[in-house]
Amino acid sequence: MVGIFFISAVVYLLLAWSGDGVDVAEVLIAVALGAVMFAASRTWISKSEWASQSLNPLRWGHFLVYFFGPFLLGLAKANLEVAKLVITGKIRPGIVKVNPRLRTPGALTLLANSITLTPGTLTVDVSEGDGHLYIHWLDVSNPSPSEEELYGSFGKWARRIAE
Repeated sequence: MVGIFFISAVVYLLLAWSGDGVDVAEVLIAVALGAVMFAASRTWISKSEWASQSLNPLRWGHFLVYFFGPFLLGLAKANLEVAKLVITGKIRPGIVKVNPRLRTPGALTLLANSITLTPGTLTVDVSEGDGHLYIHWLDVSNPSPSEEELYGSFGKWARRIAE
């Protein structure tokens, strides 16, 4: 949490920097802003169960690997697949129900957003009780698709990053 103090102060100083240096008053304002952000973060971070997990640098590293690797590759493949479906006219739209077996809301959110960001799929609803996703898919060739068939390795990465 001390990192929040330093990050807040440094960001303020970078924003206030005019190229001629930083005035002493700006440094005092940065320290005061950092203290306020530190105090505010103590109230919401200590009450949140995801806070210690989300601040883990290893998880951020996994997220960056996921974003610049499997996600961008899946995005490119989905664009080509949607283009092929549109050109050929073989669109079979529908909504499928999938159970990704994710335990945390963060993992479910990451997966749902990844699915929605790729062309051809859209997360329509999330069943909070059992964690099922309802996904609109442009190519419903199988009414009960596997994870790999519907959204590739996104589920495995969501587990690795957020669980």
